[in-house]
Amino acid sequence: MRLAGADLRRPPYCLNNDCLLVAYYSSAEWTCHAVLGWPMPHRVLDLFCEFRVLTNGRARPAGDGLLGACTYFGIDAMEAHRKEAMRELAMRGGPYASDELEALMKYCQTDVDATVRLLNVMLPRVDLPRALLRGRYMVAAAAMEVAGVPVDVATLDRLRASWDDLKVAVVARIDENYGVFDGSAFSTVRFEAWLAQQGIPWPRLESGRLALDDDTFHEMGRLYPITAPIREARTALAKLRLNDLAVGHDGRNRCMLSAFRASTGRNQPSNSRFIFGPSVWLRSLIRPPPGWGIAYVDWSQQEFGIAAALSGDERMAGAYLSGDPYLAFARQAGAVPAGATKHSHPEERELFKACALGVQYGMREASLARKIGRSEAAGRELLRLHRQTYPRYWRWVEAAQALGMLHGRLWTVFGWQLHVGAGVNPRSLANFPMQSNGAEMLRLACCLATERGIRVCAPVHDAVLIEAPISKLEEVVAETQAAMAEASRVVLSGFELRSDTKVIRHPDRYADPRGARMWEAVSEMLQQRIHLGADLQRDPSASAHPSSLLSPVSVS
Repeated sequence: MRLAGADLRRPPYCLNNDCLLVAYYSSAEWTCHAVLGWPMPHRVLDLFCEFRVLTNGRARPAGDGLLGACTYFGIDAMEAHRKEAMRELAMRGGPYASDELEALMKYCQTDVDATVRLLNVMLPRVDLPRALLRGRYMVAAAAMEVAGVPVDVATLDRLRASWDDLKVAVVARIDENYGVFDGSAFSTVRFEAWLAQQGIPWPRLESGRLALDDDTFHEMGRLYPITAPIREARTALAKLRLNDLAVGHDGRNRCMLSAFRASTGRNQPSNSRFIFGPSVWLRSLIRPPPGWGIAYVDWSQQEFGIAAALSGDERMAGAYLSGDPYLAFARQAGAVPAGATKHSHPEERELFKACALGVQYGMREASLARKIGRSEAAGRELLRLHRQTYPRYWRWVEAAQALGMLHGRLWTVFGWQLHVGAGVNPRSLANFPMQSNGAEMLRLACCLATERGIRVCAPVHDAVLIEAPISKLEEVVAETQAAMAEASRVVLSGFELRSDTKVIRHPDRYADPRGARMWEAVSEMLQQRIHLGADLQRDPSASAHPSSLLSPVSVS
């Protein structure tokens, strides 16, 4: 809030290397810095991050906010109901009456006092050098939250205005290529028949029924892109809420990144508010403004590379460095000839890819068999080939599982840790080293990029979306890739991961191949509605039967 006579041209505290700023979930403070044009701090200790490190995997009865952390350590703090009332008052905005202003200032002071008491209790438990890296990321997170993702607002507004009427017609249009819906209801019987016709081995539950959860559809969409539009259609009917997407008056999608919320330490932004959260076809709303371009820069097979580097398995490292680790695995296992390519042996590549990815999640033979639509014997054989091909990786991951069970925790190269409870399934620990160190790598890359002046619009799992003027876009993409390469070398002790880029220049828009058919169908039907509206304006007596919106159109 602006106080009468206050000088807001500079912060009233030190920001240089000699000063340490302590806060709780500090990206809010650094967002304020960005809005006011203040420089960012050099050294930050964020007690939220450290509280998450200390308690990740443990129960937090009062949550992980400031009040929850104080409660956890037995520190007196503002009552929850009082704190919520003050937050609502602050979010309401001014102008404020004098008593409201005084109450807000006391509220802020109460939080400061609670943070000081919390610091005194937590400081002996804090790994300060690594904690500063986590605080550094909160500064980068604020920069990314301020930047936001550029969105085609005109198209979004048209979608929002007509979505309830449009979605059933769009699903019907998509279903012309599949025949798996009965009206607006998804038909399992029809879907099973379509899968058999296509020869797609869909995962099944232990009961024998098809696995129809969203995670299965998501994974199968990656393995068999032809199935992706079915998932998009189901989501469109069931749970897509376009009004939840957070887009500001300036056409930027912004939401809290929720840093360190996941048990692996990854960001956990709202699926409904973040443009990369809902259906993949909605990502085609991402569009750079005139004169600008964006680039999606992601690590190639990040988890496979991390596993190879941290385990020290030279054959696995060689497979990664080949450029196609899944086909290289098949070659190393003797399942395909030395000259095999993804075009000559696509089925074998997909099988070995499913195995390589499944292993990293602790998948066993029965689950792998359901995933690839083969017998348990086939799943068992693939796992045997993986063990035979990468024995050092298996010794490493089994040692990590044993360490977690014996010592009650696992940790990353930068100290993010997971506390392991007595009832944990050891297989659930198998993927933690890859996911959590991948999160460390992404955070460091975001720090390096933002500190070098790169406008990072958003972090996305193993990628970043960046933005630059078209005249400088190629240069900025190269700088981003250099930052990501450096981050991988730091985390993996010199082992460098490759990155791929997808560059989009205005007036083009972002596109995800998995959502291409859905986006094409939605766009065409929106155009039909626009033309119909124009016709009605010219001739009010003209009309069109709603079924005309279902006229055949190719979406291939």
